[in-house]
Amino acid sequence: MTYVIGSGCIDKKFRDCVLECPVDAIYEGDRTLYINPDECVDCGACEPVCPRAAIWYEDDVPEDEKQFIDVQVQFFKQTGAAGGASLLGPIGQDEPRVTAWSPVE
Repeated sequence: MTYVIGSGCIDKKFRDCVLECPVDAIYEGDRTLYINPDECVDCGACEPVCPRAAIWYEDDVPEDEKQFIDVQVQFFKQTGAAGGASLLGPIGQDEPRVTAWSPVE
């Protein structure tokens, strides 16, 4: 299991969660942040600091946000990102469903 970042983060990347993650598992795409499910240690430090309430434990993701479980998995299959987010910096791309997401005002 892992934590998941949902639609509330798209175009609103506050990065509070990045600062709290003890294992550097939160990566930055172009429009949103992603938690690497292979690196997340399920500590939960990211969830309470998110000002958008856009992070959930995988079992608690609301029904209308469940696609973001797969979005997160596919992002890391697509980018191959692993080994620590701070080493890579911003990746500059997103999973296709995030790229297609209607812009948030």
